[in-house]
Amino acid sequence: MSVLNVDFDFAIKLSSKGAFDPNGFIRVINKIMTHHKGPIFRFVLYIPYEINLDSFQEVDQWMLILSRNSVKQFILVNSNQVYPLHSSVFSCMELKYLGIYNCIFKPPIGFEGFPNLQSCNLMNIHFGDNLGGTVINLPQLKMLALDTCGNVKSFNIKAVNLRTLRVISCLDAMSLPLLHSERLDVVQIRLLKSKVDFPRVERFNLAVMLSKLPMVVSFTNDGYFLKFLAAEKFPKWLPHEAKCLKKLEFQSFNFGDLDQLEGALYMLQNSPNLKGLHVTHEQMGPDADLELTSNHLESPDCLQTLFMLQTVELTSLEGSRPELLFIKLLLDHSPRLENMIIRPKATTDTEKRYNIAKDVMLFPRASSKAKMVYLDPQP
Repeated sequence: MSVLNVDFDFAIKLSSKGAFDPNGFIRVINKIMTHHKGPIFRFVLYIPYEINLDSFQEVDQWMLILSRNSVKQFILVNSNQVYPLHSSVFSCMELKYLGIYNCIFKPPIGFEGFPNLQSCNLMNIHFGDNLGGTVINLPQLKMLALDTCGNVKSFNIKAVNLRTLRVISCLDAMSLPLLHSERLDVVQIRLLKSKVDFPRVERFNLAVMLSKLPMVVSFTNDGYFLKFLAAEKFPKWLPHEAKCLKKLEFQSFNFGDLDQLEGALYMLQNSPNLKGLHVTHEQMGPDADLELTSNHLESPDCLQTLFMLQTVELTSLEGSRPELLFIKLLLDHSPRLENMIIRPKATTDTEKRYNIAKDVMLFPRASSKAKMVYLDPQP
């Protein structure tokens, strides 16, 4: 088996040194691909924006050759103009890993799926408008990542063995049927945009997805997701306890935003078997209302006892009052807590870090086993 890495950036460097131009590089690759015999285990193609391409004719030819050589792993990183993925790619039935960037995903009529695909990473992909209701069968797929993809609702796939799903900044992915997979236990959803821009139809689809959340073991989201939950009334979207949830992570979280804080607290009290919590704090802007969020954290019954919580990690802390009150709240409501890990923000000076440690050490703890762990600032 062979591993082929085609890097046009390397061709540009050779050209600048007078070795041969990119066209010469392409001719060399054509010869290698044409004369290669036997299966290709891994094929990696990088197309930088510096390359002047009139068409993707050579790339299409390589895709055709790949389809005849039982390729197992295919990675295409395209920083050039959008590439319409050649139809021959959909004939690579031996594929186990597919990773593509900046392409149009438009399978030919009659395409039924990749029977052996186990992992799929799609970034900046637009799915064809004419896919219709055709179901793409991916029976072995265990991990799917969608990042900044468009028209995902046309990507009608069936993945009964899916275990891990990552969705970043592609809202219509909420309508994917695979979200209902009974084996799905690791989910990451980062909206990366304001709830104001969240279409009503996708709010409905998100509600359907959240109704399946009780089966998920690990769930990662961001501040925009929590803000959306707060604005749309939690019980409507999370009607059941997430009893299987063991790990919860909030990324880009703003302790100065009441909506985000309420969303986080609701998810915590709706996860009775939670064991691990990780919060990454985002720098607070001019709209942060520290007094409002501090008052909420000090209100009675804002959080129920977290009987199973064992580990808490707080990253990029600035030492604000609501941050400290949040730590105090967790220490006071976690009778089985073992580790409270605190990592300040890189810009936090030595005196501020000392004050954070001093204040936290004075907080009462419901768990006699709780240890405070202070790490170096986040780089």
